[in-house]
Amino acid sequence: MFKVTIHAIRPRIHSCLGLAVALLWVPGVFVGHQRAFANPDATAVPNAPTIANPPLSDPAAPAMMESSVQLDPLNSPHPVPWSWVLATQDEVSSTQGAGLRYYRSRSLVSPDGDYAAYSRLQMQVQPEMYRSRVSSVMFLENLRTGDLQVVTATSPLATNPRTPNKEAEQPGAISMIVPIAWSEKSDRLLARQFEGFFNTSDASDYAVIWERQAGQTTTIAPTRMMYSNAILLGWSQEHPDRVLFQAGALGDESWPLWSVDTRSETQLANTDQPLIFGQMTDNVWSGPQAYHQAQ
Repeated sequence: MFKVTIHAIRPRIHSCLGLAVALLWVPGVFVGHQRAFANPDATAVPNAPTIANPPLSDPAAPAMMESSVQLDPLNSPHPVPWSWVLATQDEVSSTQGAGLRYYRSRSLVSPDGDYAAYSRLQMQVQPEMYRSRVSSVMFLENLRTGDLQVVTATSPLATNPRTPNKEAEQPGAISMIVPIAWSEKSDRLLARQFEGFFNTSDASDYAVIWERQAGQTTTIAPTRMMYSNAILLGWSQEHPDRVLFQAGALGDESWPLWSVDTRSETQLANTDQPLIFGQMTDNVWSGPQAYHQAQ
C-alpha cells in the first residue's frame, strides 16, 4: 500500500494568480509545480510558470472553459466539482464571510448492480481563499443489504474520520475523492483522489482502489520517475489489474502514459488505453447540500 507523509512534498510554490483564479482564464489544463510525491529521492523540477494545454490522450479535446465541459483543475476526464468550489467561495465570502458548505457527488453503480459509490465533500470557507479548505469522504453502499462503509485514502492530505490528519487541516488544503470506475467484474472500485492547495500551483492525482473480496483499500501513484502532475485516467486495458496515469514534468512537449500496480510499481504504457465500467446515476440529493453558517 502506498503511504507517504506531507513532508514528501516540496515547499509550495505560490503562483501569481493561484490555483482557483488561474482557472478563470486558462483555456486548458492548469497544472502546477510540485515534487513527485512518491519519489522523495528525486531531483526537484526547476521552477516553471503555469502552462496551458499540456498534452492529454486526446489532443483534440475541447478547452475546459467551454460551457459544455465541467471545470477541473487538471482537466481530468473525471472532473471533481470545481465549479461548485469556486462558486461557493465567492458566494460565502461575499455574504457571510465564512461558513460550511456540503456537496454530494453522483452515484457510481457497479456493473452487477450490487454496490453504489458516492462522495460527500465539505468546504470550510474563509474570507481569504488561501485559508479555505476542502475535505471529502467516499461511501460505499451495498444496495442489497443497505450496509454502508467508508473508503479512505492514505495520501498526504486525505481525510480519515477514524484517524485525524493534521496535514489535511492546513489552511488552503484541498482533498477531494470521487469514484470513477468499477472493474468489469465489479470486484474492484477505482476512485480519484485529487489533492492540492488554494493559491498555489500544487495539484496532483492519486488512485484509490477498493478490493471487494479482501475489503482492502490501497492508495497508489506513479513512482521512480519525475513528474510535476499526475492525472488518473482509469483501468489499464492491457493489464486490468493496473491503473493508468498521464504524468510528466512541466515544459515537456508530451506527457506519456504510465501504468501503475497496487505496489505503485510504474511502467511506460504509451500503447495502452484507459477503461471504465459502471453506471453513473443522478439522485435527488446529488449536488449542493444543506449547510451551517460558521459561528
